[in-house]
Amino acid sequence: MIPASGSYQLANARLHRSLTPGLATSYDADGFALADISVAGGKISSIAARGKSNAPADAIDLAGRIVLPCFVDCHTHIDKGHIWPRKPNPDGTFMGALNATGADRTARWSAEDVARRMDFSLRSAYAHGTKAVRTHLDSVPPQEEISWPVFEAMREKWRGRIDLQAACLLGIEGVRDKAWFERLAKRVAAAKGVLGVVTYMVPDLEELLDQVFGRAIKHGLDLDFHADETDDVAAISLKKIAEASLWNGFEGNILVGHCCSLARQPDLEVLDTLDKVAKARLAVVSLPMCNLYLQDRRNNHTTPRWRGVTLLHEMRARGIKVAVASDNTRDPFYAYGDLDMLEVYRMATRILHLDHPVGDWPKAVAATPAEVMRLDGDGVLTAGGSADFIVFKGRSWTELLSRPESDRIVVREGRAIERQLPDYAELDELMVG
Repeated sequence: MIPASGSYQLANARLHRSLTPGLATSYDADGFALADISVAGGKISSIAARGKSNAPADAIDLAGRIVLPCFVDCHTHIDKGHIWPRKPNPDGTFMGALNATGADRTARWSAEDVARRMDFSLRSAYAHGTKAVRTHLDSVPPQEEISWPVFEAMREKWRGRIDLQAACLLGIEGVRDKAWFERLAKRVAAAKGVLGVVTYMVPDLEELLDQVFGRAIKHGLDLDFHADETDDVAAISLKKIAEASLWNGFEGNILVGHCCSLARQPDLEVLDTLDKVAKARLAVVSLPMCNLYLQDRRNNHTTPRWRGVTLLHEMRARGIKVAVASDNTRDPFYAYGDLDMLEVYRMATRILHLDHPVGDWPKAVAATPAEVMRLDGDGVLTAGGSADFIVFKGRSWTELLSRPESDRIVVREGRAIERQLPDYAELDELMVG
């Protein structure tokens, strides 16, 4: 039992090397070590290897259960979340998702509708142990005038529980209207957001990317791209983004999501792209559940033949920052999900082979996205840091990743929260009419 307040010590916690910088001890083959965690005043006052601390008699013995820092989910779409019951994807394809979402947005996305669905999503993420979320906001006219004020209000409502960031989302062709895109960039900057677009191989892609980078530099914004969410080997906008960053001398953070086509391209093309991505210091996030669901979906009589994920192993080998994230939740792009980053990491481990060895892959759901999102101190467990962590039943990776861990204990500022997931019935009235 975690006390509601005061000081306490957790004894025999199993901590991972990649998420506990500064803990000097020996680790097992899976990267774990037993340690004692002292908590006081909502912060971690100390972390010491087992046997190197004097655990008091009333210490809470975790008996080797895994403790991880709270999760950071750097690519979501909570403005779209939970519209599936009223607007499902008719055929499971990417175009089916795009068209269904566009129709629903035009017909139904009022401020109240977006706010209620966003709040539902954040309550789910919070209960599962997520501390920070970046959401993309559809920002095609007139939706940007509706969703950005909702985001700002939601960020204030959730301050202290979830650090909420937003990136605008529009197709790269929208940048052609320079005056409108300048107004959008100003709107994003005023909301302390991130500038984002979806790239594809349009004839004027390089010119449009220059416009995007120019606006980001002018307004001091980081960048977040959707790129190459397709199996088309000719889709090389990830490389074009890296080239644009280099020739513009961009110094902010850049996160690029999806990059699915890279896994389909010839080796020489892949190597050239990865070298440029590393040189430009881009970070890449893979969305394994959504892309496994959408990519290579042909018809009801054909089995998918590739996984839809990008080359995270090859990227990490070049020192590229890589992460995995939730992406869509119960909308036409992905009919499932609950913003549970343990589920994301469990599925990513199986789909992307983030094991044998595990290495530092756990950083992909915590420390790395926190760094990309400029959240100093998040995603790790350190002395002096906030006591934000999750206590699981599992004592090894095979135990942790084999069950949903629905009885996990989420601790925020040293206190165990009430993990009450919202009832889907709350959204019923939004699904009719």
